[in-house]
Formats: sequence, C-alpha cells, structure tokens
Amino acid sequence: MAEELRLDLEELKHLETIAKRPRVLSILSSEIRNVDAKIAKANAQAASSSSSASIGGASSALKYVTIDKFSWDQDDDKIKVYVFLEGVAEEKLETVLKPMSVDIKFHDVQGNNYRCSIPKLNKEIVPEKCKVFVKPSKVIITLYKASKGNWLDLHFKEDKLKPSTDKDKDPMAGIMDLMKNIYEEGDDDMKRTIAKAWTDARSGKTADPLSRYAT
Repeated sequence: MAEELRLDLEELKHLETIAKRPRVLSILSSEIRNVDAKIAKANAQAASSSSSASIGGASSALKYVTIDKFSWDQDDDKIKVYVFLEGVAEEKLETVLKPMSVDIKFHDVQGNNYRCSIPKLNKEIVPEKCKVFVKPSKVIITLYKASKGNWLDLHFKEDKLKPSTDKDKDPMAGIMDLMKNIYEEGDDDMKRTIAKAWTDARSGKTADPLSRYAT
C-alpha cells in the first residue's frame, strides 16, 4: 500500500508541474497533502508494529519477579490498585488490560523485571477507560468497572454456597451440596451443630433435618 501511495504522489506532483488553471492546481495541491499524510501514517504504523514485535519477542524471553502483594480500594465506578515499587519508568511499562484480566510488566526496575497479574477479575472492567499512573514510590492502576457496584474481592471466586440448578439432578442433591459447603465453611460450633443434627436424625431421635425440603 505504501508503494502505491508513493507512485500516486509522484504522479500528482508531475501533474502539478504541468497544470495551469488555478482551480486544478488547488485540487492537486490538496490531494498531494492528503497522500503525503497517508504515507506518513503508513510509515508510523509500520514502525510501531516493528517496535511492538521487537518488545514482545524480548519480553517473552525475560524473567520476572511476581508481585502478589498489593493494596486496592474502590468506589461505585472504579477500582484503584496500588503497587508499591520504586524506580519505575513509564516508558518501560508493558500493560495488557482485558475485560476480565490485568497483566502489567515493569521492565528494568533497579536491575529486575517485575510482573503484576490478575488472570481473572471478580467482574468485568472497561479496558479502554483504565489508566496507569507512575509515582516516585508506587504505581496506581485505575480500573473502571463495566457496571457500577461494590466488589467483594478483586479476584474472581466461585460461589461455593450457590446450590446447583441442574434440573436433571436429584432435587435434594443441591440442598445436600449446600449443607456440605456450609459445614466445610463453618466454624467449630457450626460443624458440631450440623454433625449432631445428622447423628440424631440417623438414630431416630429427631426428624431428618432436610425432610422439610423433600417433595
């Protein structure tokens, strides 16, 4: 494409040298500027692609120190992640933001390379709105939420207490799974209470604690 534009430009400049009418000269001059701009843009894109490929290839071969400790806070619209790291150069950041993940690499920081990654966020973000600010002693990553609201955690976690909704399963299976999860997540008193209820139900001292759920 760049070669075609160059040939167009040469032809337009040749026509400009032989044109005499003011209106024709004006049209040719305007088109020459337009083609010039397209060539400059094409060259810039080619240079950028080459640079990105070079950085990407080098980055994949580098070793990184994983940053797994950082702080964060939030409001209804956004999350702010604070990575406490000194000596970070903004031009040496490599940032990859996706709707459900964050991956930021800090290159050549006091002789080391660092990486802060969240493979799966609690909820979706809007990558194009997110920003990274470099401060003298920390880096602030601002993540804009796709939908307003409070996040219980920064990382995605399966809801262990959510009963199964599989219609093909035994209708009691979801309740049994729920009780099992409550037992596993509960404190010692909760575990003793549930264990005693099951023991009493088996021995006939009390009704089955789940009998009221049966259809």
